[in-house]
Amino acid sequence: MKRSKQILEGLHNQYYRATYKSMGFSTDDLKRPIIGIANAWSECVPGHFNLRQVAQRVKDGIYRAGGTPVEFGTIGGCDGFAQGHDGMHYILPSRELIADSVESMAQINLFDGLVLLGSCDKIVPGMLMAAARLDIPCILLPGGPMEGGIVFDGRKSDQTSSAEALGMLSANKITEDEYTLLENLSCPTCGSCSYLGTANTMCSLSEALGMTLPDGGVIPAYSAARLAIAEGTGIKIMELVEKNITARQIITKGSIRNAIKVCLAMSGSTNAVMHLTAIANEAEVEMDVLQEFDELSRKTPQLAKINPASEYNMIDFYQAGGVSKLLEEMHSLMDTGVMTVTAHTVMENIQAHKYQYPGNKNIIKSIDSPFGYEGGVAVLRGNLAPDTGITKPGAFDKSLRHFKGTAICFNSEEAAEEAILAGKVHDGHVVVIRYEGPKGGPGMREMFKAMKYLYGRGLAKTTALVTDGRFSGTNNGCFVGHISPEAAEGGPIAIVENGDTIEIDVEKRSLDLLVSEEEIQKRLKKWQRPEPKFKRGYLGLYCKLAFSGSKGAVLNYDKI
Repeated sequence: MKRSKQILEGLHNQYYRATYKSMGFSTDDLKRPIIGIANAWSECVPGHFNLRQVAQRVKDGIYRAGGTPVEFGTIGGCDGFAQGHDGMHYILPSRELIADSVESMAQINLFDGLVLLGSCDKIVPGMLMAAARLDIPCILLPGGPMEGGIVFDGRKSDQTSSAEALGMLSANKITEDEYTLLENLSCPTCGSCSYLGTANTMCSLSEALGMTLPDGGVIPAYSAARLAIAEGTGIKIMELVEKNITARQIITKGSIRNAIKVCLAMSGSTNAVMHLTAIANEAEVEMDVLQEFDELSRKTPQLAKINPASEYNMIDFYQAGGVSKLLEEMHSLMDTGVMTVTAHTVMENIQAHKYQYPGNKNIIKSIDSPFGYEGGVAVLRGNLAPDTGITKPGAFDKSLRHFKGTAICFNSEEAAEEAILAGKVHDGHVVVIRYEGPKGGPGMREMFKAMKYLYGRGLAKTTALVTDGRFSGTNNGCFVGHISPEAAEGGPIAIVENGDTIEIDVEKRSLDLLVSEEEIQKRLKKWQRPEPKFKRGYLGLYCKLAFSGSKGAVLNYDKI
């Protein structure tokens, strides 16, 4: 029985039909399956700016296939707008709000299926979490990536080029005219960021999970193909409703492993580790996602290189074959029998796929000739990260895979950024930024600007950065984030002192503070938990309930 029939069928349900009819729905409309469209459109997020047009074509497809679309809005914040100020405290916590709002609307209205429209960093995982929680037929459709901008520093620019350029300007490496030119020419179209940041990583991984139609994560935002796949998505959701193919039939242990392997093969954002952990939690899949990343990273080859790992952007990746090409190259490593939103298996999708452009071996290699024989994301452990820390060796120079340096410590993102721009960070420093974890931040802010400033000042290959916060998917250089336990929970990162030696060894998967265990315990006994930065509002709640990054930074309802 379709869910919507509970409130739309029968004489006794006239109340609900009358309510719909007040908005212009007809008697015939209300006899059809009711498909919700969760649309994160706004004028706040470039990746969502085209979703009005995309939503209309989804509606066309739903109508064409015999359903009735009902659109509603949900929030979606742009990480870029929130960088470097208090707004970033809200970005990761907004993921839970998005999941909760989609769940709420789907249950209030008893939709028979859902199309989820969102493109950016926390919106895509939040929507996938809601789909897994609801376990009804769902398809996620992103808005697509933007085109790259004017060439700057050897590649097509994007909005992050401005942060790198500010570092260069502060070091007198470029002129003010060169700096200001980027303002008008680095973002020539709407769409999710043109590089492989968290947004495009998660859009790609939604494809790999089977929750997005093939190519749906990577078709450019401004292309006719984006509108065509929107209509196709509307048609396909009706097939899933008819066949009762629900989200948990697609989000399984096998499909999550597929997504992990694709993330490793394309050197995706480190944030994907946390988001896939949260999605698996919502789907009630019993697996240790961090352990899977650790084990699979050692035997999954790196087959794709996209900015920040190379000069090529997401549209280049799409034209080289995109996620579909990766799945084809990696099919021997994948669980190709899992179901997808096409109502076919991964292998059936691979066999049916037709490529629109010639391949490009500079972007996507064959499995026999990879860029590297290990994945682009690694899980580190050691006395500085007893639970875990996450790094992205696929995006930085191999010379940095073993780094030993001197700690220079900061208790906030802003303090570190100010010191970097003032020239207080030098070759051989390991910049420690703490009290930026899920509880301590709160919200696990990204150290995006700090890394960009290091790059701009010419320190990307001579310094490292470790934090209990996160990183943008566009960051490169030697970094380790998601350090757990975080400083606010009394993790060892809280007691690092200026002048201590820190050793990062990617090959050994280790992160260690080179101080005696006796000294570490002595310092920990003196440590005092700081007062929460927020005691009211949503962040007051979040900093009390958030799990660590190693557990996906989801809310721990057992604490209520």
